[in-house]
Amino acid sequence: MPTFAHGKSAVFKINDGSTLRDISNVVNSSALSRSAETAEVTALGDASKAYIPGLKDATISLEGMADVTTSGYLDGVLGVATAWEFFPAGDVAGQVKYAGTGILTSLETSAEVGGAVSISGEVQVTGDVTRTTV
Repeated sequence: MPTFAHGKSAVFKINDGSTLRDISNVVNSSALSRSAETAEVTALGDASKAYIPGLKDATISLEGMADVTTSGYLDGVLGVATAWEFFPAGDVAGQVKYAGTGILTSLETSAEVGGAVSISGEVQVTGDVTRTTV
């Protein structure tokens, strides 16, 4: 029987340069997107295209509410390779944990009338993503 989890339990942590910080209390959306390249190796006379596996890639998008402390952590690692951890179903025993190193490549703070000040950013993963369980 499948085991499902609610997104409210997700946890995201990022190293601020000295400490792995849990910023889940201000993040309301996070997504790990992974892909794998292929290289075409179709030869003359082949009836169908052929491919071989190539390099893997991953990014993490973050959205949430702006908080002075958390914004400071993120400002400090903009453009810097740093460790991260993502627990889509929560940091509890038996759940999946993704981890790696990434570079915060974008950080946006926005405000609009009638809404909370918000932040969004993207982490470009560098190297492998590891998948373990807590």
